[in-house]
Formats: sequence, C-alpha cells, structure tokens
Amino acid sequence: MLKECALRSFFMGSDLFEGEKVLSFDLETTGVSTQRDRIVQFALIGTLEDGTSVNLEQIVNPQIPIPYDSSRIHGLYNDDVRGKATFSAVADQIAELIDGAILVGHNVRKFDFAMLKNEFLRIGRLAPQPKAIMDTLELVRRLKIPRPHNLGSLCQRHGIRLEAAHTAAADAAATMLLFWRLSVENAASFRKSIPELERWIVHGDGAKDASELGRGLNDLEPVDSLGKIRRDEDQLIVTFGRHRGRSINEIQSSEPSYVGWLLSPSGIECEATKDLIREHLAS
Repeated sequence: MLKECALRSFFMGSDLFEGEKVLSFDLETTGVSTQRDRIVQFALIGTLEDGTSVNLEQIVNPQIPIPYDSSRIHGLYNDDVRGKATFSAVADQIAELIDGAILVGHNVRKFDFAMLKNEFLRIGRLAPQPKAIMDTLELVRRLKIPRPHNLGSLCQRHGIRLEAAHTAAADAAATMLLFWRLSVENAASFRKSIPELERWIVHGDGAKDASELGRGLNDLEPVDSLGKIRRDEDQLIVTFGRHRGRSINEIQSSEPSYVGWLLSPSGIECEATKDLIREHLAS
C-alpha cells in the first residue's frame, strides 16, 4: 500500500506527468508471435488525467487453443477462457484508456503494443494511439544497467516485490514501480519533456532535432496551419509524436498503421494535408 501511494504521488506531483493519463500495460498471450498469437489477458494500471485510479485486469477468449507451454507460464488454460469476452467485445474499453495515454511497459513497444495493434487490425480497426511509450526494457538498456534485463531480475535488484509473476496485473504494477524507481535513481536523465524523454530512451543523446535533416524542424516549411507536417525538399516530415523528425515514407515502411492513424479522423486535423500525404505516398 505504501508503494502504491508513493507511486500515485509521484505521477500526480511530478511536473513531467502532472495532468497526464499514465498507464502501465501488460499482456498474457497464446505465444510470442505478435503476428499469429492472440491475447489471453490484459491489464491497465495507473491514473487518469484527474488522478482517478485505473486498475483493470481481464481475461480474453483468444478464439484459438492456448498451447500448454504458454499456459504453464501464465496459468491460464483453455477452460479458463471458455465463455469469456472476445477481443472485439473489449476493444472499445481498451482503446478509450490507451488513446492519448503515456503507456508504460516492459518490452511493450515491440511485444505488447505490437500484439495489440494486430488484434485491432483483425477486427478491422486501427489501434489507439498513446501520447508516448515509456518502455522499461529500452530504459534499462539506455541507462546501461547490467544484465539480466528480465522484469523479475530487475524488480529484485531494485527492491520491488513481484508477486504472482506472469499475471498481467502483477507484471503491469511491477513495471510501473520499476519505472518510478528508475526515474528517482536517475533523476537527471528525466529532466526532459515527454517527447524528449521518449526519444532519448529510444535513440539516446545522438538523436537531435537537426541531426539528419541538417536543419531544425522549425526551419522547414509547414504544410498545415499547426506545422505538424513540414516539407524538406521532396520529403514530408512529421514534427510531433514518437516519429518526430522522420519522413512519411520512412514511417510508411516501418509502421504503416501509424500513417493510417495520421489519415484517420483522430489524426491530422487538416483534410488538405491528409490529401497531400496520400498524393505523396502514391507518387
């Protein structure tokens, strides 16, 4: 209880996260393939913008058999998911929480969120877009913390009790506490804006505003009134979010679903800019 209070106080009192929706996200699945496997259980734990606590854990019917080796890890068997809600039934609830949130997780960028995106694609929808992703696996590597980097070992090293490991809620709560502990122990590295912090975790200090472009983003010609998309010769450059400083073509190659979101009603506000992006990709 003391840890929960300290954690909540940190996120509500921190200048960096004040007024933000901060959620730790974890999945249990039928396997490790983000393309073929399915979600069996999900958890979202943290706070909303007004400080309201979120503590959601739910079993999901994956609609495919759960391999025995996977069940041995997370303790969920085919009988446990029989009759439970399918992903399509919980998609709206997940989307509402994750959209615009600072999402915390361990290997969340390459596994949990990648798995989630594919589940949304299976039901014909784009995944919700978090404001930022704070991946504790990426973070411990950036901070050069010695191996092993699995969640259990990191929690033990930092004095965090991980009870009922490999249940979604337990792993999500432990990851949030790990992120908090790392932010306290490495406070100087966290004196950044949210976009700067995410970019530093992913790319390090070498990824600067004017790195590969030769000019700062603000020097480029805006193609919409808010300057969210700017032109660098024959390239269109995104100036916000986790792909800040990258061209539309690069993003289309690495994460086409993000371009789909840019062009969706929830993405860029300017319809003329959306048309320009479509024409650019088609050329």
